[in-house]
Amino acid sequence: MAHLELIPKDNISSFRKLAIGSWKTAYDPTVYGTLTLRMEKALAYIEAFRQKTGIRLTVTHLMAKAMAEALRRCPEANAILRFNKIYLRKRITISMLVVQTDGGKVDLSSAKIDDAERKSLRDIATEMERAFQRVRQRQDAVMEKGKGSVQKVPYMLLNLFTWLMSFFMYTLNWDMRWAGMPYDAFGSLILTNVGSLGLDTAYVPLVPYSRVPILIAPGAVKDAPVVENGQVVAGKVMNVNATFDHRFIDGMHASVLAKTLREMMEDPFTHFDSLEDVPAETGTAAPRAIAG
Repeated sequence: MAHLELIPKDNISSFRKLAIGSWKTAYDPTVYGTLTLRMEKALAYIEAFRQKTGIRLTVTHLMAKAMAEALRRCPEANAILRFNKIYLRKRITISMLVVQTDGGKVDLSSAKIDDAERKSLRDIATEMERAFQRVRQRQDAVMEKGKGSVQKVPYMLLNLFTWLMSFFMYTLNWDMRWAGMPYDAFGSLILTNVGSLGLDTAYVPLVPYSRVPILIAPGAVKDAPVVENGQVVAGKVMNVNATFDHRFIDGMHASVLAKTLREMMEDPFTHFDSLEDVPAETGTAAPRAIAG
């Protein structure tokens, strides 16, 4: 069984081939960017969704859905490299970094949403809650086995170990769950909410062994002066900080991703789940998502 479902991409441009040949590792071709979004409507939508469903919808849920839709509109950005050839992913998987605390030790893990572009916000919020709980309570057996394997690797062999795991799982496309390596742990895109740490702007480094070409780090929502109809007024804004692998992503791709994100986040009542169609809260306690 293959590790991922993939199809080879043909008709690569000369620029793309030169970009692939120019960089050997993911930390060389890094591009950074920040998109500032108006958040008044997004916050109003979140509150209305919570009032109707009892589910603690968050900015992270909106971002996960919006970025999944952005990748659907720009499939060339949903890709990995194998033997210096670009392969497009058949599925859109959004992963989110989760903080684990245990005995005073802080660790990071990944929880993911498969086929996020096909799921409603209610489904995403519920699935994220369950995934986060499994990770934080250390109930994900495969992930815990993988962490145990990593802990046994001597420090001097860590670089070789991570390179080999990446080579086996992505270059050779092997399913390594038998060795304790989670299936597609990081997916198409990594989302980490640095706003929960009180940060407005932070750029997350690309992680070579994950083979993820896009990292998105939304900052804290803050008050800021904005211009409306030529007048300066008080508004709510959020910086969305992005890190791209330039071997995959250039200005054309980034513009599609940014346009989609702005379109959905700044007009959520139009582009996210219709509140008229969202089931209302029942007598049974609704799942409460804990993403920031």
